[in-house]
Amino acid sequence: MHAPASRRILLADADAFYVAVARLVDPEGAGKARLLIVGGSAERRGVVTSASYEARAYGVHSAMPTGRAQRLCPGATVVPVPWEACTAKSREIGAVLRRFTPVVEQASSDEFYLDLTGTEQLYEGAPLETTARRMRDAVLAETSLALSIGGGSSKLVAKLAASLAKPRPGGATAGVLIVAPGGEADFMGQFALADIPLVGPRFQERLARFGLRTVPDVVRHERATLIGWFGEREGAWLYDRVRGIDGAAVEADREIKSLSRDETFATDLDDDDSLAAKLLALADRASADVRQAGLVARTVTVKVRDADFITRQASRTLPEAVQSDHAVYAVARALLTRLRAARRVPARLLGVALSQLGPAGGSGQLSLLEPAAGAVETERDRTISRVIDEVREKFGRDALSRGGADPR
Repeated sequence: MHAPASRRILLADADAFYVAVARLVDPEGAGKARLLIVGGSAERRGVVTSASYEARAYGVHSAMPTGRAQRLCPGATVVPVPWEACTAKSREIGAVLRRFTPVVEQASSDEFYLDLTGTEQLYEGAPLETTARRMRDAVLAETSLALSIGGGSSKLVAKLAASLAKPRPGGATAGVLIVAPGGEADFMGQFALADIPLVGPRFQERLARFGLRTVPDVVRHERATLIGWFGEREGAWLYDRVRGIDGAAVEADREIKSLSRDETFATDLDDDDSLAAKLLALADRASADVRQAGLVARTVTVKVRDADFITRQASRTLPEAVQSDHAVYAVARALLTRLRAARRVPARLLGVALSQLGPAGGSGQLSLLEPAAGAVETERDRTISRVIDEVREKFGRDALSRGGADPR
């Protein structure tokens, strides 16, 4: 009886994706800035989405308030995230990678898992590293974006390997790192437990109580010991992960679960009309994202973070799926009214999320001929949204906007 073949999993991770795209979009501005921060402005209490490797050397990292990032790296140039260009480039990367294998799972806008198990004959027995470098070269040639690719027998090992393949200031860029079958345990021995995905701050605190901070700290203990300390689920999970064992499958064409837009305000807002205007813009952007993805949504959620950092949200699931600006805003406005009535304090952040997504034109969407009784979306709503999309595509996102609470 033959032993089962080891899985061949890759993670392709675009290098400083948002920074790279910002430089492509604005070669004369962001393209010439060695110290570059991409994200919201400090004046609007924005946060860092990404930073160039040179800026990261100053301690700048994603999710950091932009104001703090500028204090750490005072010479940096700050530019907004070019969202539309990032979406387009993400699609381009995915299209190139799918030429190598159909089993591609897009984990985020700049991360793609690939399963090449059983493709040895297709690539004439070439080592996995050789195939990974061919992918990297193809993506660079066709998108002008560089990838770091990690590989191994599991998604966990591939992700950690990709992190080590990343370029580092002052060092050579490896680009590709493949962990050979059987080498998982030795490979994992160099990591802290905090480096393992899903080992968050709270779990780290619990681990530290038992003197566990690195992978070798855990490996010396038996499975039964870990289960005794952390319970059956977490103990067994930890025992496997520190050995690079992860049976999670690469899910080809994993469906998008939700799309959202939010904004943190430069100053807290307490005026209902001002909040409604912000909500209108966010609802329009979220619904445009849904239409661009060829989807419709059944659930609308509004999130409010109050000035005292208490976060609240309200949702409504509709009997029929929607995608128009008018329908999404109408539902979102009612939800915001409910949230404001429950607690009327200044708001720091406002967000709109659309979920329970499905393909446009599917059974969950309104009939184009005869709207259901009490429907929140009509064919006129959808037509208006399509016209707005066409104008924005031709003249830019700011070419056309709705100025009032009721677009009719």
